Amino acid sequence: MITGVHHITLLVRDLEKAVLQWQQQLGIDAVLCDDLPGRGVKTARFKTGDVWLVLVQPVADGEPKRVLEERGEGLFLLSLGVESLQAATDRVVAAGGAMTADQPRSGLENWLVNDVSPETLSGALIQLCEER
Repeated sequence: MITGVHHITLLVRDLEKAVLQWQQQLGIDAVLCDDLPGRGVKTARFKTGDVWLVLVQPVADGEPKRVLEERGEGLFLLSLGVESLQAATDRVVAAGGAMTADQPRSGLENWLVNDVSPETLSGALIQLCEER
């Protein structure tokens, strides 16, 4: 079911400043920038080994903005890679868990994602991600 950690998402107030900090302080070179208008965010991502780190700046109302306002910058969610999002979702629900949406949504690039309800896994913001 789970193939590993797919990506880690961090919330930032100023994406340009955050990217510069990561580049200068940690030697990050290749950064891919994208907009996700459906989520109301701008993103920058880079690969660290097999795991993506995604910096997210909310630019419109939505869950990322709400969490940034409540908790400030830092860890937003952990996304676990899965071979089949449908099979992983079915397993969560069959075991008594829940998802935050009935249908998955398109993420960055070719990612298909769905969020596990925080009450399901001890309050953690966990996302399941299938690369198509």
